[in-house]
Amino acid sequence: MRLGTRGSKLAMAQSQQVADEVARVTGDAVELVEITTPGDRSMAPVTQLGVGVFVSALREALEEDRIDVAVHSFKDLPTAQPDHLSIVAVPPRADARDALIASGKTLIDLPEGSRIGTGSPRRISQLLALGRGFECVPIRGNIDTRMARVGDDLDAVVLASAGLIRVGRQGEISEFLDPLQMLPAPAQGALAVECRKSDKTLSAILGKLNDRYSQTAVAAERGLLARLEAGCSAPVAALADVSEGEEPGDIDIYLRGAAIALDGSHTVKLSSTATVAADDDVFQTASNVGRALAEELLAEGAAELLK
Repeated sequence: MRLGTRGSKLAMAQSQQVADEVARVTGDAVELVEITTPGDRSMAPVTQLGVGVFVSALREALEEDRIDVAVHSFKDLPTAQPDHLSIVAVPPRADARDALIASGKTLIDLPEGSRIGTGSPRRISQLLALGRGFECVPIRGNIDTRMARVGDDLDAVVLASAGLIRVGRQGEISEFLDPLQMLPAPAQGALAVECRKSDKTLSAILGKLNDRYSQTAVAAERGLLARLEAGCSAPVAALADVSEGEEPGDIDIYLRGAAIALDGSHTVKLSSTATVAADDDVFQTASNVGRALAEELLAEGAAELLK
């Protein structure tokens, strides 16, 4: 089986985890095929590169039968799914929180005016909303490159916890940021396993990697993102906590969502609860939960903040 992946250290690490699990389930060998995306060839801010910049080349490789399956960081995917491709599995999600790398200091320890590196408008807006006078410095590059700037020209950087854990650098995390301070990006920490919809047998095999709880959480968060018509780099945040429901097979959802002004001056943040029944279509039901919360955010002025 040919598994397509971006070539970064993080992408290779998470794709290898999926490949190992596929090999365990099927007993077949899995070959990693490195695909270079437009986002990998540019150091421009993601907001300038556009939605799906880390995804398009992998999907083209699927369409052209150069690979059999692609592994994506789910938060990079556009909310619109191509008709001929299918997300057949969401493996167990890693830690969805953001992490602070600051030479052992916590966010509270950092003095006012500290220089914090992040290329994410969502993170920038939430850091500015703290009112600490932080200077947010847009940065790009792989994990090693960004972390190396701490103590050089930056006081700290903010990265996804999941990525640091997957490359074995969780020991350098100064603080896991509480979602009350820094609500994550929709689907952060989750992976998407994608193949051609016509490959029925392969879809069934890869479906064994799916974690229903992770799939439910991601579907709710991305339903909210889709209804807000916001891209993966917009200052929109969402996190679904999922747990076993009262009835066998039911999943309870506690979903938080937020839209934040880019300068941190105003935030609209709401939450809701719902249950996905055992016989429900997980994706559709959970997605509707996210869309319903998005409607409430829009009613409170989220659209103005996202212009």
